[in-house]
Amino acid sequence: MIEEMNQCLSIGATQHIDLLKDRLGRELRVDEGERIRIKMTENPAGNITFLSCDFNGILCSGRHQDEEILFKHFVADILSDIIMNQWERALLKDIIRETYYYFNEEEKKTILQYTLDYTNGVKMYPGKMDRRDRKHFIIKRLVEFLEQNNSIVIDGFVRFRLKEYVNEIKEAVDQAVDEFLMEREYREFIQLLKYFVEIQDSKVPLVNVLVSERGTYKLYDENHHPIDSEFLEGFILDVMDNEINYEDLLISALITIAPNKIVFHYGVQPGTDSTLDTIKNVFEDKVSECSGCKLCQKHQQ
Repeated sequence: MIEEMNQCLSIGATQHIDLLKDRLGRELRVDEGERIRIKMTENPAGNITFLSCDFNGILCSGRHQDEEILFKHFVADILSDIIMNQWERALLKDIIRETYYYFNEEEKKTILQYTLDYTNGVKMYPGKMDRRDRKHFIIKRLVEFLEQNNSIVIDGFVRFRLKEYVNEIKEAVDQAVDEFLMEREYREFIQLLKYFVEIQDSKVPLVNVLVSERGTYKLYDENHHPIDSEFLEGFILDVMDNEINYEDLLISALITIAPNKIVFHYGVQPGTDSTLDTIKNVFEDKVSECSGCKLCQKHQQ
């Protein structure tokens, strides 16, 4: 026995109505024709606009419920994409504005971008759900709701039915703020080190920094002789027999010596460590890298 199904699903939202209408209209037409015909009506109600989706389908007897559930799963998938790709950014802005109100507008923009890097998977953060998990969670909650209701307001649904999801992206904001503060402290630290370098008199024209396979360091002058410890003004540093084992000691030593040029020697492997980045930021164009001189070869043996 063949019968015709008539159903209506009403979807309300305060924003992104055109996108919502386009996605629903475009993607629901996939099943148009013999099986499902969609008619959408736009109805404003205050600051909320409702899209009424009336659909008729020629369905086999006894499968009304299955087809309706399938349809709502399809709608839930569309709504989950819109929530994550549109509402999520607005939610993040609200969280930053309300929780971290003491940052200026430029700082808030930076924090937002850091947060988007975390939520979009560009960077990892210690949240319970990654982007794919968040999407599955939203779809699950949408389906549960739509199975019991033929009307949904997305704004209210996100606010009251997706609290776990909102808490997840709050964690991403917190992580982004931590990163922002650490970077700001780092920049301030670099400026302080630059100041120390500027007020120092250069004690040697060039320092060669030899980096071992273990990531420790030895210092040599322009003639490839170990640098005399008297230049280090009290630092306990026997460069003849011992390596510098602490990165902060290396930075302190270079600032004390204040050379006109610093050459890092990594042998065949170029360096990418954070210490080199810090030294480059402090000494800027005075820093270069070598990958195969006699000094490199001598200490590879």
